[in-house]
Amino acid sequence: MFKAKGFLRDIWRLARPYWYSEERWPGRGLLAVIVGMSLTLVFLNVLFNKWNNAFYDTLQNRDLDGFYHQLGKFCILAFFFIVVAVYQSYLRQMLQIRWRKWLTDYYLRDWLSGRVYYALQMHGGETDNPDQRIADDIGIFVAQTLTLTLGFLEAVVTLVSFTGILWALSGSFTVNVFDTELTLPGYMVWVALGYAIAGTWLTKRVGHPLIRLNYDQQRFEADFRFSLVRFRENVEGVALYRGENDEAGIFGERFTHVVQNWWGIMKRRKRLAWLTNGYAQAAVIFPFLATAPRYFSGALQLGDLMQTASAFGHVQGALSWFVDAYTELASWKATVDRLTSFTQAMTEGKEAFGGKTGPRVSVSPGEELRVSGLALDLPDGRPLVEGFDLDMVPGQRLLIGGPSGVGKSTLFRALAGLWPYCRGAVALPASGRMLFLPQKPYLPIGALRAVVSYPAPEGGFSGEELCEALAACGLSHLGERLDETCYWAQQLSPGEQQRLAFARMLLQKQTWLFLDEATSAIDEDGERVLYGLLLSRLPGAAVLSVGHRTSLEAFHERRLLLTPGPGVAGGPARAVILP
Repeated sequence: MFKAKGFLRDIWRLARPYWYSEERWPGRGLLAVIVGMSLTLVFLNVLFNKWNNAFYDTLQNRDLDGFYHQLGKFCILAFFFIVVAVYQSYLRQMLQIRWRKWLTDYYLRDWLSGRVYYALQMHGGETDNPDQRIADDIGIFVAQTLTLTLGFLEAVVTLVSFTGILWALSGSFTVNVFDTELTLPGYMVWVALGYAIAGTWLTKRVGHPLIRLNYDQQRFEADFRFSLVRFRENVEGVALYRGENDEAGIFGERFTHVVQNWWGIMKRRKRLAWLTNGYAQAAVIFPFLATAPRYFSGALQLGDLMQTASAFGHVQGALSWFVDAYTELASWKATVDRLTSFTQAMTEGKEAFGGKTGPRVSVSPGEELRVSGLALDLPDGRPLVEGFDLDMVPGQRLLIGGPSGVGKSTLFRALAGLWPYCRGAVALPASGRMLFLPQKPYLPIGALRAVVSYPAPEGGFSGEELCEALAACGLSHLGERLDETCYWAQQLSPGEQQRLAFARMLLQKQTWLFLDEATSAIDEDGERVLYGLLLSRLPGAAVLSVGHRTSLEAFHERRLLLTPGPGVAGGPARAVILP
């Protein structure tokens, strides 16, 4: 089915962090109780097996008093079995949700720390849909790990417990081979072993393709869901382009992959179902066929026959754990592979992102921003900008211009630490109070007061402060909706979103402001008002703006133009200071 050693190593890598975390003792305690209950259930099954012998003997002997006595004994055993089974299931679900919560937090921290999410966007490779891996695959992994490992443990304990019983009940089987009598002690144990080996081998042969099919199914389902989410986030653009037919084609193509792969799973599971159901049904009658000669010869009582059949069922079931669990094992393997590849991709993305040369970043002894010899490259290694130098102090304002694609936004990404393909030296202000306003602001889903306050905590500003900032930026009509929760990126126009970003800036009061086409969706009159607010309310802030409009020149003391180098393809851009 797969390389067991590597698979077990992958499982341990995924599971180990929780079992050695600050949650380890509650988790280990719950697991110990659950394992104890599993062993108790096996012990109760052993008692049920012995009860079978006594009960059916009362039927054969027509012992009415013994019959009622055995019924009472059964009720007691059944009561304890039900109680233990119910609480084992309850506690296992408790452990499952605790483990899943911890592991989800663990993956979210790893994904968000060091901007790994951004690195994955650029270097994700085959890591599709990280949101699905965190939201779905972690839950599936935890549930299947508990179910399969506890099931395997119960199978092992059951095998050990019932093998001795079956061995004692089986007696010896004698057969003549070439005039020689061969005696096989405990022959029913060997019959069960042979039966299970045959079933396991056939199951592996038939079910092996399910591993890849399950892996692909999770990927295709996630791709289809992602395309629907992306459509929902861009409904206005699709409507304006009248791109419904194209979107329907994309949806249809991705869902076709889901359906075709599902058909593959169905066909493979059908073959596996023929095998496993036939195997299970044959296992019901098989012990009776094997013990019938001894029963009809009088060597066994009815109770012995029924106890032997029950013990055979437990031994055969334990040996056939692989057969019964194969479908879930295939799904588990696919889930482990997806989480393992996701973990590996985060590690590689972090290394690739942080392993580039990058600028030498230091902290300025004062509040200056100093950039020396900064050179930017594209991911494929082609030079984009070279020889960029800059010295700024709080209160200065610089406008950066240049043709589209010359590297203006990439320059801001480099200063924000998001662009690893660069060289040079950058000395950041000691306070580190820097705020970047992109052309398209990010608006989280939530109450409007949290959206305006972002990235500060929701309660960081009073309602009066929020309303005043919104009104100053031309959004007074939103002051009454602070407690309203909705998808604000679709509720507000691009211009309103940029005004909201300026309201954030007025609230945050940072001393270093980087504005990348931050007023491109606003008319010049509105732009004049917003920059006027910036200058009047944050007079000591340093402002670096990227923009194409000449109207922005009035709000900046200096201008810097990025001009592409000579050549047909255009060489790396260089900075030119304009008067």
